[in-house]
Amino acid sequence: MMDCKQALTEAKGDFEQAVVVLRKKGVSVAAKKATRVTSEGSVAHYIHAGGKIGVLVEVNCESDFVARTDDFKELVHDVAMHIAASDPKFIRKEDVTKADFEREKDIYLSQAMASGKPAHIAEKMVEGKMAKFYEEVCLYEQPFIKDQTQTISQLITTKIGKLGENISVRRFARFKVGDAGETVAISKPEQKPE
Repeated sequence: MMDCKQALTEAKGDFEQAVVVLRKKGVSVAAKKATRVTSEGSVAHYIHAGGKIGVLVEVNCESDFVARTDDFKELVHDVAMHIAASDPKFIRKEDVTKADFEREKDIYLSQAMASGKPAHIAEKMVEGKMAKFYEEVCLYEQPFIKDQTQTISQLITTKIGKLGENISVRRFARFKVGDAGETVAISKPEQKPE
């Protein structure tokens, strides 16, 4: 309540601006919490399309108390539903394998060079295409299916600001009837700065 009152005061009574103030505050809270260990959490499932697509996801937080809140459970459900709909291959950009990164970069560079663009323009084109590649294959970079104006990373950051604990997607598996394989992604442990 006090955060809302302070945001309204800071925004001089403008509700829209107060929301922006609160969202910025949530981002700063999330940045402070990012290095904290997430060893509690929840495993959830989501079954979609008449039982044709299924997802198991593990989302971690810092305490069992937060893991049992409705806000956290809603986040875990939303992430599972998003994975079912969008089929990401990795959790974060840092989880993309070197081989996958190099393969995509080589393809995009060949396409750019074949278009006859100068080298410096081709490099810029590759950067843009790699950003689009990450958006397609990395869960955290994808636009959230319920609200395309925010990414999954931003959704998690908002929940971190609201719940006051670090939250991260640890791993997931997605199965689709008739597909030869399944998508399984495990996030690499984040490197601690030395």
